[in-house]
Amino acid sequence: MAIFHPQFDPVALNLGFIELHWYGLMYLLAFLCAYLLATWRSKKRHDFNAEMVSDLVFFGALGVILGGRIGYVVLYNFGEFLDNPAYLFRVWEGGMSFHGGFIGVVLAMLYFAKKYKKHPFTILDFIAPCVPLGLLFGRIGNFINGELWGRVSHGDYAYLMYFPQAIAADYELINKDPSLISIATKFDGHYLLPRHPSQLYQAFTEGVLLFAILWWFSAKPRPRHAVSALFLLGYGIVRFTTEFFRQPDVGYDLILGWMSKGQLYSLPMIILGVILFIMAYKDQVYDWR
Repeated sequence: MAIFHPQFDPVALNLGFIELHWYGLMYLLAFLCAYLLATWRSKKRHDFNAEMVSDLVFFGALGVILGGRIGYVVLYNFGEFLDNPAYLFRVWEGGMSFHGGFIGVVLAMLYFAKKYKKHPFTILDFIAPCVPLGLLFGRIGNFINGELWGRVSHGDYAYLMYFPQAIAADYELINKDPSLISIATKFDGHYLLPRHPSQLYQAFTEGVLLFAILWWFSAKPRPRHAVSALFLLGYGIVRFTTEFFRQPDVGYDLILGWMSKGQLYSLPMIILGVILFIMAYKDQVYDWR
């Protein structure tokens, strides 16, 4: 028997003159967590200091925010942007892309590497293990907002959820396939369908699981490119897998009848991760011992 999604108040803290939304709070926690983890890692390295860590996290945060928003608009809503360029700045309506944020962070790290005269992958290998817990907070924010819900399931699983935010999408699905009424439940005069809480699946795999693997792997000196390679490969695989449980983005048909855009954008990460692993253990260049 599926359960209803808890309808959280999107406002975490209301001080009267200002409101702090849960999603914004999750971003703050993500950046704070990255700073603390990077500070911890810098204590084992002679080539990073407190000032560099502060700069690193600051530039990374800019990359996440700017890249995430621009990436979402370009990769998922470019048509709307062409019709109304001001849409790019309507951030209060939501819309962030991991793949766009990832590109933004890479560009920010390239700038950081140039500023401090370091090899780009020295920086990327250093910061990669600090990223997954930030993804965890982001996915929790998605769940609190009841957005990016999962696909409809016919299974009788206790962890399936009814998302009131999906009323319109469920109505459209039932209109196309009236037999879905058999697994639907009534809510406020509307039918809701049981869906996978894919935000939680992604929070665990992209956040907890990937963090544990990367933190363990990077605890010992690894050849340059190896940690970045593991991040790309690990994220690409878990994102590709969990996308099978996540509702595809509205307005986009599945590629080849089964592949989502999130899966398509993850494939280059997997391929690049394999290439970087080969380079790492072929060249055997170490930035620290």
